[in-house]
Amino acid sequence: KMGAGGWFYVPKVWTPYGGWWANPTHWKRNTGIAGVGILAVATMLFTVSADRERRPVAPFRQIPSQSWCKHAKTDDPRLK
Repeated sequence: KMGAGGWFYVPKVWTPYGGWWANPTHWKRNTGIAGVGILAVATMLFTVSADRERRPVAPFRQIPSQSWCKHAKTDDPRLK
């Protein structure tokens, strides 16, 4: 007989992530919490990076980070 049968062998193996066909409870909530955490860390890193960004040599043409960098006007005299 070809095709899938009515029984599928599953070895008795304990896994920390939930087994062979994991369907954890509250997975949507957990994914949302993880997403909010990642967004919070990314926001903090962006803020610190924008505060500390300095350019000893002015760029050849305008770059996007000059619009949010705190020291862009002092580092590049062409900006007003």
